[in-house]
Amino acid sequence: MASSAGEPILTALRRVVRGEVTADRGRLAQYAADASNYRRVPLGVVFPLDREDVIAAVAACRRHGVPLTCRGAGTSTSGQAIGSGLVLDFSRHCNRILDLDPRARTARVEPGLVLDDLQAAAAQHGLAFGPDPSTHSRCTIGGMIGNNACGSHSLAWGRTSDNVIELEVLTYGGTVLTVGPTTTSQLEDAIAEGGERGRLLAGVRDLAMENLGTLRTEFGRFPRQVSGYALEHLLPEARFNLARALVGSEGTCAVVLSAKLSLVRRPRARALAVLGYPDAPAAADAVPALVERAPMTLEGLDRALTRMVTRPAALAAVERLPAGDAWLFAEVGADTPDEARRAASDLATAAERTAGFLGTYVATGPDEQRALWGIREDGAGLATRLPDGSEAWPGWEDAAVPAERLGAYLRDFNDLMARYGLQGAVYGHFGEGCLHVRLDFDFETHEGTKAFRAFLADAARLVAEHGGSPSGEHGDGQARSEFLGLVYSRQAVELFERFKHLWDPGDKLNPGVIVHPRRSDHDLRVSPRRSTIPLHTTFSYPDDGGDFGRAVRRCVGVGKCLTGGSSGSVMCPSYRVTRDERDSTRGRARLLYEMAQGELIDDGWRSREVRDALDLCLSCKGCSSDCPVGVDMATYKSEFLHHHYRGRLRPPAHYSMGWLPVWSRLAARAPRLANSVTCSPLAPLVKRLGGIAPQRGIPAFASESFLHWFRRRDGAREGTPVLLWVDSFNNHFSPHVLRAAVTVLEAAGFQVHVPPGTQCCGLTWISTGQLGVARRVAARAVAALETRPDVPVVGLEPSCTAALRGDLPRLLDTSAARRTAGRVKSLAEILLEHAPHYTPPRIDARSISQTHCHQHAEGGFDADGEILRRAGVHNTVLRSGCCGLAGNFGFERGHYDVSVAAAEQTLLPAVRAAAPDTLILADGFSCRTQISQLSDRTAIHLAELLAITTARRKRTS
Repeated sequence: MASSAGEPILTALRRVVRGEVTADRGRLAQYAADASNYRRVPLGVVFPLDREDVIAAVAACRRHGVPLTCRGAGTSTSGQAIGSGLVLDFSRHCNRILDLDPRARTARVEPGLVLDDLQAAAAQHGLAFGPDPSTHSRCTIGGMIGNNACGSHSLAWGRTSDNVIELEVLTYGGTVLTVGPTTTSQLEDAIAEGGERGRLLAGVRDLAMENLGTLRTEFGRFPRQVSGYALEHLLPEARFNLARALVGSEGTCAVVLSAKLSLVRRPRARALAVLGYPDAPAAADAVPALVERAPMTLEGLDRALTRMVTRPAALAAVERLPAGDAWLFAEVGADTPDEARRAASDLATAAERTAGFLGTYVATGPDEQRALWGIREDGAGLATRLPDGSEAWPGWEDAAVPAERLGAYLRDFNDLMARYGLQGAVYGHFGEGCLHVRLDFDFETHEGTKAFRAFLADAARLVAEHGGSPSGEHGDGQARSEFLGLVYSRQAVELFERFKHLWDPGDKLNPGVIVHPRRSDHDLRVSPRRSTIPLHTTFSYPDDGGDFGRAVRRCVGVGKCLTGGSSGSVMCPSYRVTRDERDSTRGRARLLYEMAQGELIDDGWRSREVRDALDLCLSCKGCSSDCPVGVDMATYKSEFLHHHYRGRLRPPAHYSMGWLPVWSRLAARAPRLANSVTCSPLAPLVKRLGGIAPQRGIPAFASESFLHWFRRRDGAREGTPVLLWVDSFNNHFSPHVLRAAVTVLEAAGFQVHVPPGTQCCGLTWISTGQLGVARRVAARAVAALETRPDVPVVGLEPSCTAALRGDLPRLLDTSAARRTAGRVKSLAEILLEHAPHYTPPRIDARSISQTHCHQHAEGGFDADGEILRRAGVHNTVLRSGCCGLAGNFGFERGHYDVSVAAAEQTLLPAVRAAAPDTLILADGFSCRTQISQLSDRTAIHLAELLAITTARRKRTS
């Protein structure tokens, strides 16, 4: 519910704004933080539909004197995207490309447009928007304008301010004006017209003309001087460019309604030279000589960052790095691959003449370059946890100095960190002297927060000594605004105040930033003044010290979960459908964090807001691998549901699908009878009682379970023993998959056994949060597998394999569960790792494969891909993410539309477009079910594909 203080403005907004206006506790929790250290609960959140809604919202705030903060993707690292007044979120609706002119190389866009969407449209004409921050898949143009974002290619294409032609802006006072470069006569004519626009322009003109000396000596001294306001653009020689002066103003002066941008021509070919040095300062010393070779990028990172990498592709890329403990990534562009390769070689030759050079590695293939860049691109997320697991935070996130001073500055900065006992991974835009680092500040004690503020002050003095800027691209925000007086003269700071007052005399736009700043140690999200409430948990959370509150605050807000389906990321399927922050991993993590704090969400495990936000979580586990800091929302959801429904009536689906292994065993005694009921006129009643979506067909039970078939057959009497995990899904619904696996394993020289009794990993109870039952079931499974402790375990169903590998050790927290987890392999993995002489049958075919989301999270597709390659299958892995069914999710009443919409984003169009002779591969039972129910194609398991050709080979031999 909205607070009483916010009711008048919310009521007024609902009268004039057509978009959503909300102040429920769940929404406020989602918008109380960005990607910074800070937390401020807003009065409400508005999602304007268009510019008219924006103008109406600002007018309502003006009438009620309410402060306003504009927000795009909420990835600001310094606290610019949060406020205690109204938050205006542009990302959901105000996100169109209004015009794109390939001849003029310009685009006019709305502020909520995601950068990658602009890049996709521009790429059709061989063009791009030059600035490309690592958050390109979710950051908005408005946010980039607010912070003057740069990215890795700023050496070639500059900052956002260098690529803005015009801005259409709205003042808090209600004036709409378009600003850009202006001649003296045009400026005087506009002033002569009078009105609010004339007054504003006259004031800014006088500010500039009365302080030419200060503007020419203190501003625009080097490319990454981003802190404060960019007043150098008000100089006559800069054509009084108000658009560029407003870029980087962090939403404190005006609201952006639209922007006209310049586009650049994309190079047809690129090559990447990775240069090794003994440490980061040595790499920084080499920068001036290498910049002379005009690379498009010159990025730096050190060994500490590579030690944080966990994703398989990035780990493989780390192995390619040349000798050294720090590296420069130098990218060159050209018209042809040969020219790009020569340019990279020339740059490497120049590097050989720099002090400390240790080696080079040149990557020319796009995939190889992408993998190497993956190390650097995930830096913002990876660096939030140090190699020892301790937390690292922004604060002194992106200071910059002239490039020729970077080596000296970095050495002094390392000394400063040592004096404070701090550590962090160093990376950044070395070619322009911009250094990124997250440090292990102690925010949990009063002494730690005091040291945090003292360190920032000393760091500001240090960067000033080197002629630098506290911010090189992320803006000052609450983290650094109070230290601008240590970097700029008093006269310059007074100019900031005067510029702000001209635009926003009442200090209502993003107050507390740049001018009249809030203290850097106030409003901290983690603070000794805000202790986490004690929460008993069932999962162990070993990587977070058993602390649920610490686990959910893994999310620092970098927002990688807000990406589109073409990114190759699995997370977050429901967000891709709804585009609602509540349905993102970040939004859910924010709610859980607030629940753990017990302030805004004050009813703990019983919270309806948290329950509702988790409702559309598919438990796909994509976030556990794709989130740079390993947020595991599937586990958090299970934990929450366990406590939320303890001692209470659960949703019907928890009893029907949560207990599916038990009902399947009962149905196996009379499968024909069970199938006749689920296909009869009683089916709608059965679905209603079971909480199943009426649109869903209930899969048919097999006439004979796999276990019944296996235990009456004569199997191989020789070979390497292996335990085949008989999951409930394949055992009762698709036993032919398990039978196929037996055929393949025996052909590979294995003697196949099954665990004693009828076992289950407990997955269905885990996913529905019935953890008491799940622990008992899981303990029996581990005990059964421990009867053959030295025998590898093969899983056919990816979700069950993932449960054995990941969920059971955290649920049981026993050495036996951890030992079992280490023995579990997929079919492809067992064939590659334990059957060195196995040669898959030759299958000259084409296929597309849907990787199960749990397989993506726990094991990946590399082993499957290698088996298919050896078999001669030309396979394409769909970049589709989760299929949308996700176990019980897509069957539950109320989830059908989201489930289908998730499948329709990539999977189903690809299946429909596949040629009739193209095989559809899907190891997951859910994936195969979704494909069969929503298309006219049938997907098969890898085991089936290999078994069919194995049997043919046997018959012909």
